[in-house]
Amino acid sequence: MRDQLYINGQWVSPDLGNYLPVQDPATGEVLQQVAAGTEEDIDHAVRAARRAFDGGWGQSSGAERGQWLRALAKDLSEQQDSLAHLEVRDNGKPLPEARWDIADAIGCFEYYAELAEALDDRQDQSLAVSDARFRCRIRHEPVGVAGQIIPWNYPLLMAAWKVAPALAAGATAVLKPSELTPLSALELAASAERIGLPAGVLNVVTGLGSEAGSALTEHPGVDKLAFTGSVPTGAKIMTSAARDIKNISLELGGKSAFIVFDDASVDAAVEWILFGIFWNQGQVCSATSRLLVQDSIAPRLIERLVEQTRRITIGPGLEPGVLLGPLVSQGQYDKVMGYIDQGQATGARLLTGGQRPAHLPRGYFVSPAIFDEPALDSALWREEIFGPVLCIKRFHNEAQAVQMANASRFGLAAAVMSADPERATRVANLMRAGIVWVNCSQPTFVEAPWGGMKHSGIGRELGQWGLDNYLEVKQVTEYVGAEPWGWYLKP
Repeated sequence: MRDQLYINGQWVSPDLGNYLPVQDPATGEVLQQVAAGTEEDIDHAVRAARRAFDGGWGQSSGAERGQWLRALAKDLSEQQDSLAHLEVRDNGKPLPEARWDIADAIGCFEYYAELAEALDDRQDQSLAVSDARFRCRIRHEPVGVAGQIIPWNYPLLMAAWKVAPALAAGATAVLKPSELTPLSALELAASAERIGLPAGVLNVVTGLGSEAGSALTEHPGVDKLAFTGSVPTGAKIMTSAARDIKNISLELGGKSAFIVFDDASVDAAVEWILFGIFWNQGQVCSATSRLLVQDSIAPRLIERLVEQTRRITIGPGLEPGVLLGPLVSQGQYDKVMGYIDQGQATGARLLTGGQRPAHLPRGYFVSPAIFDEPALDSALWREEIFGPVLCIKRFHNEAQAVQMANASRFGLAAAVMSADPERATRVANLMRAGIVWVNCSQPTFVEAPWGGMKHSGIGRELGQWGLDNYLEVKQVTEYVGAEPWGWYLKP
């Protein structure tokens, strides 16, 4: 396991010599110590990234960068099983989920290798203009040095979502992983070292958000900031970026609605509801945590939902058959339990769960909770809990369902289930969210744009949109007229 910073292609000790403990969420025990990067370490990393960008990476071809990305994907695939086990111990998620995440991360590097190679064909494309005396071409050039801050819920996958498109575009990166789950990001750095990625192209600085994270967002040498995390932190980063007019993309929180109409299959709905809220312990920005059920189907669906929720196997992520692991930290456990206690105190009916399982006296475990009919103005219904907590409300008709779903400051994702394709399409089009699922919840594809509206963020990741985050568009116009322009100079 790594305990140093990866800067300029080398493993270095933190400037002040401080280290942070990394805990196993299933036990609360310390796994290891990692370096606590400071402002000086961030400055070192940003300068290294600038030298790498100016020294050749920023002028390299897409084909060259694609080869490096494929090499990263290959090296990660060779470590796939050990990375999945490391992710479980670091984050707490069940092993099958971790394996899925690592495979997706590898696929992300492979996908952006293809887009890097295709970028060469997009360069210097001619653009027809209205005056034949001029010729115009369009270039797509890398943004420069990217500062990237990622959350703890999908540690390696979130790193891939940011690092892969940045490197594909020709940008260089300074990555600051969450202090709660930094281990797989350090293994990504180890992969970069093993394949011989040019020094400074990828730098990984672990540390606290209040120290290393803040230093990265405020560094004048950073051209682009990309952040995934909470709304309050995103607002601070946006404020900091505004001072230097930095390019910015933010993927923030969510409180996503799931509408189930009375013509939907109860069993299918229950399956997708469970997946939408309890996958990754509900620690998912797009989790469909607000369930809106048409009143005529509500009794049957809720009965089946509670029955199946009680059958979910809870335990340490490395135990066979576990479907719900611990929350990531003591702080997150306290936050989620606070919402559950507040919900009960304000009159919402707890149908199941919401306690520490009796057979798990240590670690950060919470049994999956379902609340019925919380008040529309309650924190339970309006705020992002980021845990295994589902809230249910009933609706009478389509218009009411859409109105309730859209009545949120968030707009990341939403879902609708109906056997009527026209209604499903109509409702999906009316939802004020950047991602809408029809007759499912949470499928995510590297080819499709990811991001939200309102307080859920700015910009889009993944797909071509993710690559465009790290590109600047340049117009080059040339005068090709046969005669001198002759506007001011007269014979």
